[in-house]
Amino acid sequence: MARPTTKEELIKAADDGFDKLMALLDPLTPEERNGRFSFDLSKEKGAHWARDRNIKDVLVHLYEWHQLLLNWAEDNQQGRTHDFLPDGYNWRNYGEMNVKLRDKHDDTTYDQALNLFIESHKKVMALAQSFTNEQLFTKGALPWTGNSTLGSAFISSTSSHYDWALKKIRKYLKGRK
Repeated sequence: MARPTTKEELIKAADDGFDKLMALLDPLTPEERNGRFSFDLSKEKGAHWARDRNIKDVLVHLYEWHQLLLNWAEDNQQGRTHDFLPDGYNWRNYGEMNVKLRDKHDDTTYDQALNLFIESHKKVMALAQSFTNEQLFTKGALPWTGNSTLGSAFISSTSSHYDWALKKIRKYLKGRK
């Protein structure tokens, strides 16, 4: 699917990706749900291949990026202006942030991570519904989005991230067979 350019497309892409994730995860055995990733890192690009240890880590990553989006949008709407990424992080060093987000959930179980992800997806979709198409996809419609659009942040935190998660989990499951 092409990158969404309207509110309707954004919501459809996010919900479709969510549904695909749920369909992939639902039939997994406890062993598959909790199995350890073992990717050949010499063949993979991107720090995330080594960062995430299991499906739970992927789910908490998705949840935490939902939280970044939800908090950023809520704060900025209420006049508490700040960037999308927390203080101390930028698009060059956000990998360090991702490791901290993972480590924050060391004691989180798979079932807890799944529930966090499901609930945060619902909140993100409700938030997306609250904005107009113009607010989501017109540069400058919301001053706190900078040179980007709010829709771009939603896409990054939902459908694009869901595609990444599907690819990673499928690769893990394929390697177990």
